[in-house]
Amino acid sequence: MKKMLTLMVSLSLAAVTAGCGMKANEAQNGTTAVKTKDTITIAWYPNESGAEMKGSREEIGKVVAAATGKKVEHKTTTDYTIAIESIANGSADIAYMGAQGYVEANAKNKKVQPLAISSGESGTLEDAAYYSWLSVRKGEEEAYKNGSGYSIDNIAGKKFSFVANSSTSGFKVPSAAIINYFSKKDKYKHMTVDDLIMGGKDKFFSDVLYGGTHQGSAVNLLTGKADVSAFCDTCVANYIELSSGKENTAGAVYKVKQGAAEPFNTLTGKEFSLISVTPVLNQPFVINAGTVSPEDTKKIQDAFTSDAVTKNTQIFLPKDSKESGMFKQKSGKEKFLTVDDKFFDPIRQLSN
Repeated sequence: MKKMLTLMVSLSLAAVTAGCGMKANEAQNGTTAVKTKDTITIAWYPNESGAEMKGSREEIGKVVAAATGKKVEHKTTTDYTIAIESIANGSADIAYMGAQGYVEANAKNKKVQPLAISSGESGTLEDAAYYSWLSVRKGEEEAYKNGSGYSIDNIAGKKFSFVANSSTSGFKVPSAAIINYFSKKDKYKHMTVDDLIMGGKDKFFSDVLYGGTHQGSAVNLLTGKADVSAFCDTCVANYIELSSGKENTAGAVYKVKQGAAEPFNTLTGKEFSLISVTPVLNQPFVINAGTVSPEDTKKIQDAFTSDAVTKNTQIFLPKDSKESGMFKQKSGKEKFLTVDDKFFDPIRQLSN
């Protein structure tokens, strides 16, 4: 875990040192000026498309509208691919997506570039990370114990749930970690990602499910459809609470809290244990420089990184807030920062 975080942070900070954000002339990539639009469309991943996130979506939309003087429309989705294709083909102008989704969209259209990213608790990029979890149901974690710690050896042959193929923390990072671990064993030395995407009698997993969202992958675990599930901490944070152990640490136990919204509303009190925890680069807001002018891009970036947004408690929810939202303060130093494309090279390297 530490090696992966060190790799991601060191490579990313090296890229940031070269210069953050999108300059107006870079945004145009040498092409003709972008035609002014009256409406800016923001696309959201399925994880952020639910009713409980409406307040966060609308507040961020208000920031974009106030900065540009344009109308803002929200495009919620039920599939990662829809959001990725929308920002790449220009039917959406801004998207909030995982690093892997950004890498895929950027590969399709180089005009898709980072707009802003949330900082870590330090208020900097050094800890701008969330966590990819491999979890099992409470009471079944003993099968994964290894001395005083945990091992993923026994996930082989189990029913496994990913989120979606384009999910950073729900597929890309956990699949890379699984391959890295098992390929050191003679039996699996030729393992590739293709060995993980489908289950079966002669496959690594007996069955492979896709939750479609991080919430869906967690539900697959808690309802018994999967023995082990991959999902991230931030996407399920609004529905769960720490039951025992230290948060974001193997061995920690979480439970579905009272009053949890769908799809956890029928799972109150259900518990799961973490057996593996891997840090992942925070997910960015990205913009299509082919559909949004350099001037508007600068206005939006300036607004996102302003003190007004940093102090907006409808965007960065206070630590003790009971409301649901995308961003929650832990230290009070959290804010949006600008980065450039190279910040996400560590995610690209997972495919190499």
